[in-house]
Amino acid sequence: MTGATEGTDVRGQVPIKVMVVDDHPMWRDAVARDLAEAGFDVVATAGDGEQAVRRAQAAVPDVLVLDLNLPAKPGVQVCKELVGANPALRVLVLSASGEHADVLEAVKSGATGYLLKSASTEELIDAVRRTAVGDPVFTPGLAGLVLGEYRRLASDPGPAAGADEPRAPQLTDRETEVLRLVAKGLSYKQIAERLVISHRTVQNHVQNTLGKLQLHNRVELVRYAIERGLDEA
Repeated sequence: MTGATEGTDVRGQVPIKVMVVDDHPMWRDAVARDLAEAGFDVVATAGDGEQAVRRAQAAVPDVLVLDLNLPAKPGVQVCKELVGANPALRVLVLSASGEHADVLEAVKSGATGYLLKSASTEELIDAVRRTAVGDPVFTPGLAGLVLGEYRRLASDPGPAAGADEPRAPQLTDRETEVLRLVAKGLSYKQIAERLVISHRTVQNHVQNTLGKLQLHNRVELVRYAIERGLDEA
């Protein structure tokens, strides 16, 4: 761990803006303090769902550290509204619940990662940093569950594709290669190492692919790739 640089972006220059949402004041303040001490810019906190939506829209954090069990508005609804309005927002759910239904609902609502509150401070700091660059971060044991759900969703019958499909987006060979590795569940760091390119280049390829396919987040991107069998290629 590098301490002072943990809370900066991949260039190590701009502090990552974080907002913490939890209805327990002592827990919320402790998480915010730990992140601030690690170098993150904690731009806001909130104690209920409606307050979270208002303050996030005003503070525009890079990462939202979000509890699911909130008064006024549930965390999954907060996630859905904020990511829907700002697809660039990354959401790391920090919850006491490891129930599969809660994990899958959070991911479907747009969360990038899911960490249990039993995680250490070091694990939380690393998870926030990785979430900020779009890596899916899950408490051990949950990543396989989520990938399995991606595959289940991809196997469900959906709208028929074919003659009525408006376009067939053309991806470059490298974009397709990155997409295939994303579908296999690799993190951006692992993809960068596998292809011998920079982390930032991987991010750029993913963002370009999202734009070409008119998708909003990694959940939709993985589903698209699995529907086309790229995870098995």
